Amino acid sequence: MDTSVTDHLLSTTRSVRRKLDLDRPVEPEVLEECLRLALQAPTPGNQQAWRWLVVRDQGVKDRLSELFRRVGKAYLETNAAALGEAITEPSVARAFASGQHLIDVIDRVPVFVIPCLTGRPSGDNATDAAFYGGIFPAVWNFQLALRSRGLGSTLTTYHLTHEAEAAGILGVPSDVTQVGLLPVAYTTVPDFKPASRVPLSEVAYLDGWGNAL
Repeated sequence: MDTSVTDHLLSTTRSVRRKLDLDRPVEPEVLEECLRLALQAPTPGNQQAWRWLVVRDQGVKDRLSELFRRVGKAYLETNAAALGEAITEPSVARAFASGQHLIDVIDRVPVFVIPCLTGRPSGDNATDAAFYGGIFPAVWNFQLALRSRGLGSTLTTYHLTHEAEAAGILGVPSDVTQVGLLPVAYTTVPDFKPASRVPLSEVAYLDGWGNAL
């Protein structure tokens, strides 16, 4: 295994919002390849409780986009007010501009992929950790597979505020949990850079909380 390739893939798979190609179609076969790779992720007890909704129909996307915008707009406005002058800092301003851009163009993204889980969360931390642990590794597999083929995505949750309404639009049964919405498109740039992250020494501990690794 060429670790230089895998390390580059793992360190440059970004949340893509502003650099999604809104005009280039996403081929069904490419999407299916990525979803098949998603299914190779670990799954608790080999239950494979994941389900995947692929949305291409423009009418359905429009209805989901309305829910997305309704929540996303309020979220950005609330956070902007809370940040005050800090919102003018370059990194913060870029993040807000990126989020706003996706809200503005969400209906134009070629494909939505909505990962779901059969069942509903229980409210118990241990049980729900296993529950959601049954989908997020698969979501990441899917995003890595997209990245390796020149596509981008970002895991969003805005529409989950109105999950029941979205379920009505999509025909999702009441005993199935939507866990996000991934806007999927080819990217307008060929590559990405590793992100700025806090040092490992500040977030990893040895044998007990706060002990330096």
